[in-house]
Amino acid sequence: MSHEVEILLVEDSPEDAELTIRALRQNKLANNIQVAEDGAEALDFLFCRGPHKDRTFSHPPKLVLLDLKLPKIDGLEVLRTIRADERTKAIPVVILTSSKEQKDLIKGYNLGVSAYVQKPVDFEQFTEAIRQIGMFWMLINQAPPPGAFVASTALGA
Repeated sequence: MSHEVEILLVEDSPEDAELTIRALRQNKLANNIQVAEDGAEALDFLFCRGPHKDRTFSHPPKLVLLDLKLPKIDGLEVLRTIRADERTKAIPVVILTSSKEQKDLIKGYNLGVSAYVQKPVDFEQFTEAIRQIGMFWMLINQAPPPGAFVASTALGA
């Protein structure tokens, strides 16, 4: 893959995926967006296996936007797996879900989510929420360089 994926969008709703991508691109917040339609596909992408075996860990996504209610492997299990591996644990993960369940919010933060956003139902509010998420995580936030977490743990830092 010659270009770096900026955002991994893990979303099983084609409509929500399209709205999210449109909002990010309208605001010039991401050009390279990879969409995974279920949790298994997201983990294959992140861990460079299956159809993504030609990828390397040298260019992780800058951000993962993660729905919770996913086919195959749910979002909380995807988050647990991301946080359990030194190669991926520093990647910012924002849960973007329609779930109003307080238990999901609590579990998400207990598993190390970077932020938890409930999807607004209103189109304009949804678009604005995506713009704000993109502005913060893609432009304002200072993420560690790829491999920094693994290197610092190897050095005993």
